[in-house]
Amino acid sequence: MILPIYAYGQPVLRKKSLPINKDYPNLGQLIDDMYETMYSAKGVGLAAPQIGRDIRLFVMDTIQLDKKNGTATGIKKVFINAERIEESGEPWLYEEGCLSIPDVHAEIERQSLIRLRYLDTEWNEHLETFEGVNGRVIQHEYDHIEGILFIDRMKPLKRRMINRRLEKIKKGIVDVNHPMRFLKL
Repeated sequence: MILPIYAYGQPVLRKKSLPINKDYPNLGQLIDDMYETMYSAKGVGLAAPQIGRDIRLFVMDTIQLDKKNGTATGIKKVFINAERIEESGEPWLYEEGCLSIPDVHAEIERQSLIRLRYLDTEWNEHLETFEGVNGRVIQHEYDHIEGILFIDRMKPLKRRMINRRLEKIKKGIVDVNHPMRFLKL
């Protein structure tokens, strides 16, 4: 089922998410719905806060980027209760966008590697290092479960330049092709 994506301004996007356990209700269906929602909105990652859940869960699929770029480096994964261990490597700029902030893109500087501890859908623990676009998507989605948005990482001048667009998104004045939930003013 395609779920509405919570738009910029929704309080859940600013909350630090809580860990879940094996008994979390309908987790398998929730993960399936998150993938369906992400694909419908043409995204490569989606975090639970973006669908109104303040839990430490995100999904990603960068394999779809391989088809566009002719590479074979993408991954499709579910991250439960992720914990950042370390970010390292050379900082690099990359244009990011967000399904919760439609039509806003900006070059964001992040370090090139992220080391993460997380659980998979079978509740197996993993400790892995990710880099390149995979690492970038993970850093972006990890920020969501920490209550951080990519616009928080923009240079102050660029951030001021998009304030009017952000206010429009808050009010629901945006053209999107997927269901969204806006802040009730």
